[in-house]
Amino acid sequence: MTNSDVYLFHEGTLHRGYRLFGAHLTVEEGQTGVRFTVWAPHAVQVSLASDKYGWTGSHESAFTRISESGIWSRFFPGMTEGTIYKYEIMDREGNRMLKSDPFAFHAEIRPATASIVKSIEGYAWSDAAWRRKRRNLFQRPVNIYELHFGTWKQKEDGSLYSYREMAELLIPYVVKMGYTHIEIMPLTEHPYDLSWGYQSTGYFAPTSRYGEPEDLMYFVDQCHAANIGILLDWVPGHFTKDAHGLRRFDGTPLYEYSDPAKAEKPGWGTLSFDFGKPEVRSFLISSALYWLDLYHFDGLRVDAVTSMIRLDFEKREGEYAPNQYGGVENLEAISFLKDLNKAVFEHYPYTLMMAEESSSWPGVTTPVHEGGLGFNYKWNMGWMNDTLAYLETDFAQRPQRHNLLTFPIWYAYSENFTLPLSHDEVVHGKKSLLDKMPGSYEQKFEGLRILLGYLMTFPGKKLVFMGGEFGQFIEWRDQGELDWFLLDYDSHFGLQQYTAALNQFYLREPALWELDHSCDGYEWINPDDAGQSVICYLRKGKRVKDTLLIIINFQPVARPVYRVGVPKPGMYEQIFSSVIPELDAHGREIRVTKSSEEVSWHQQQHSMELALAPLSFSVWKRTGNLPTPKKRRAKA
Repeated sequence: MTNSDVYLFHEGTLHRGYRLFGAHLTVEEGQTGVRFTVWAPHAVQVSLASDKYGWTGSHESAFTRISESGIWSRFFPGMTEGTIYKYEIMDREGNRMLKSDPFAFHAEIRPATASIVKSIEGYAWSDAAWRRKRRNLFQRPVNIYELHFGTWKQKEDGSLYSYREMAELLIPYVVKMGYTHIEIMPLTEHPYDLSWGYQSTGYFAPTSRYGEPEDLMYFVDQCHAANIGILLDWVPGHFTKDAHGLRRFDGTPLYEYSDPAKAEKPGWGTLSFDFGKPEVRSFLISSALYWLDLYHFDGLRVDAVTSMIRLDFEKREGEYAPNQYGGVENLEAISFLKDLNKAVFEHYPYTLMMAEESSSWPGVTTPVHEGGLGFNYKWNMGWMNDTLAYLETDFAQRPQRHNLLTFPIWYAYSENFTLPLSHDEVVHGKKSLLDKMPGSYEQKFEGLRILLGYLMTFPGKKLVFMGGEFGQFIEWRDQGELDWFLLDYDSHFGLQQYTAALNQFYLREPALWELDHSCDGYEWINPDDAGQSVICYLRKGKRVKDTLLIIINFQPVARPVYRVGVPKPGMYEQIFSSVIPELDAHGREIRVTKSSEEVSWHQQQHSMELALAPLSFSVWKRTGNLPTPKKRRAKA
């Protein structure tokens, strides 16, 4: 580690600190071995604890302090890959603590907590073509399948599939279903299964629950070979309090704020990183780039951004201290997020940096140089909350809540949005998507079909949590696999087939993604039919001929005659519907077409009469001009 490296680390700009900190197999003075480097500025002594040293530090395994600012390092000749270790840190009171390596590349399988010396070099990647063709996704289809790696599927005995085994199971399924991306809930090493990875101890170690680091590289490589992008849920907002982790790492609050009121996340029982500390910024930005550099992830979904940028997050008056200007903004966290996004986009301009930000904070997806936080996408929590609140409403009360359907479009272009139907909405008693729907058994499936159709045709990129695609009936259980046996039932199998067809339809229709972030891509036809709970709108692409007319009937009541205004006269064909199509004598779908009439309706000069099925979603497209009337031949 050079003086320049030390300077950059303490400045907060050592953005690839994983190359220097941690355990590295190397050769020094002709001897092979491992160099360990760790930051512990308030420690009196740092030693290596391992099998060789009886898991207690000693003078024999003590490190040398290489900088006044508290970086300790030592080379151990003859040490090999696979060595299990921790750091023994003695604080100023003489207390000795065993700590896992914050920069470890690999760790023991829980409940064991030690770090493991591991080389992460040498994997033979085959995704160069994929990485070369990556481009900005603003005008491309993005349809994300969110999943928890350990509970998507499990073996018969309840054990977990490995990264390599999941490559053979999951990737073909995602391709068949028509998704463009996979988003995996956190894979950074964590001690407690039921934290789902959101309370981490290893920001550079993929969890060993599913195998070795190179096995995860293989999984990502295979995703790219199948033209599937892959995103990682990443958690820079807080970390677990487990004794072997980052908490009071050198006997003092090092990675967390020293002020307990600012450090504590009372709702989660975790600690916030100290975003004002330059060394912590170096650590976190290095972690973000690590997953992009070494594991070739295509983007990061940054968890709990609101908890980072608001001092009053889940705290009452008196439980937090305002900032220096008297506001609730966490100025250090805001500065950190800007630095994070600048660093990522400097090296990977086409990366997806997606913020889970649940407030109405302005400029989340505005570039840093224009005053924003610098993300390129944000989860649209408002759309999600309003839409699910409406669809959970009993049919009789829906007319009174019609504004939940019409309001979200007013802010749909204030940020670059992704529409999430995520894991957070199907746990903790919230019910599964299917079970949220009111009505009979059949009406629940009809309701979920129109929810998925509405999702695919509303402006923004798409995200659905695993199980939603086939109608998981009970909410997500975070220990067992999905109820795949449900596919033996026609209703669930039919819903899965419908979702796959809807996903493929989304990919085919440019109007559903070309102008996702431009108000030119959307136009109301009829937002005001609250009495019948029907909405009609247009989605537009760059070409007029790609325009789609979407009609949704949110009531279990048929509308045998429903007139709809259309933007141009002509022949219109129903090109997608949530209703099972009728078949002719040869088993082929009967195409439904309509001719427009010169009847002014819905502020359009032309319209057509349709029959709307109960709880139905349909998409229409102009396919040609009206037929020219034949002239009668005059009599001789």
